[in-house]
Amino acid sequence: MIIELHLLQSFPVSNLNRDDVGQPKTVTFGGHLRGRISSQSLKRAARLLFQDYGLTATETGVRTKRLVSSTAELLTKRRGGEEAEAAAIAQAGLRALGFGVDDKKQLTQYLLFVGSTAAELLADYCEKDWDRLASDAAARAKAAAKTTKASNGERQAEEKQAKAKPDKQTLAEAARILDASRVVDVAMFGRMIADNKDFNVDAASQVAHAISTHAVVNEYDYYTAVDDLKPHDESGADMIGTVDFNAACYYRYANLHLDKLTENLRGDTDLVGRATSAWLNAFIDAVPGGKQNSMAALNPPETLLVVVRDRGAWNLANAFLRPIQDTDLMDGSTRALLGHFERLRRFYGNDDLRGVVAASVTADLDGLAAHEVAQTRSDLVARVLAAATKD
Repeated sequence: MIIELHLLQSFPVSNLNRDDVGQPKTVTFGGHLRGRISSQSLKRAARLLFQDYGLTATETGVRTKRLVSSTAELLTKRRGGEEAEAAAIAQAGLRALGFGVDDKKQLTQYLLFVGSTAAELLADYCEKDWDRLASDAAARAKAAAKTTKASNGERQAEEKQAKAKPDKQTLAEAARILDASRVVDVAMFGRMIADNKDFNVDAASQVAHAISTHAVVNEYDYYTAVDDLKPHDESGADMIGTVDFNAACYYRYANLHLDKLTENLRGDTDLVGRATSAWLNAFIDAVPGGKQNSMAALNPPETLLVVVRDRGAWNLANAFLRPIQDTDLMDGSTRALLGHFERLRRFYGNDDLRGVVAASVTADLDGLAAHEVAQTRSDLVARVLAAATKD
């Protein structure tokens, strides 16, 4: 079963998701330049809200390269001693589990998506094998001192050779530390670990890049600032600069495959139910944080269409292949979205659809049956969750 969420959300002056030169991201779609917000930005904004909608801290994850420092802090509190020693043990522990670590920065080689208890579990592992890991850390430090003068190529070759190949028992420890069977955001958005594909998790949720329903042209704000303590007889600005922005009505799409979510969460029906509710509510509220302190583009979605289906999935972005040109962009975008959905529904039929629920703050929902229109957000969410749990 699949829940599909289609949102129309209009932002005034904003730069919610910047590219490498600081401009709002864009894409050419239907032959016209559109505003764009990346799926990664939207997923992060949503998962940071999961604990606001019924999930606990232990049921959500963290994406980090800093397992060494967080584990070292725990080990220092538990055992006392120097934090540098604890950090060396934590690094040795991660290497023993098969992960590369940057010695100088004390960071893993890439971001790990893990449960919030991963540092505690790694600390447990390090304490249990403290003597062996301490010996490994000392041997590595001694070897590093000998290779200080080696060429960069030699050091890289030795580093690659030094990466541990865990035995069966150690892999079991790694699996326990990286277990994601109760980590909702890992179960939803997936995880790829290059060092061991056995720890990969296939995502249960797919999220599209948001695109503007109309053509956009990025603009810039030229600003100046004055030193408050400047003498009154001096004039002129003390800082000048520019900030890029645009203003756009975006179409957002995301879906959640409930069967895959159930599989990833090992069949825990209570957790699946709470996770589904958190996903739906968080994605409705998700707004990226880019430049919000200077632009405050804190606008909720105005048109919401949610579809619950047995199989198949429809991204409705093609409703906007021809850019909306109406003076009222939200009304025009809503009519285009619903019209495209109805045409697809007429052509492909309703056999796979379990429920359709829509709501809009400002636009008319012409074309939908009366029983498919919700009057409030809470009504919409309740009806969607009821359709998703209906046998």
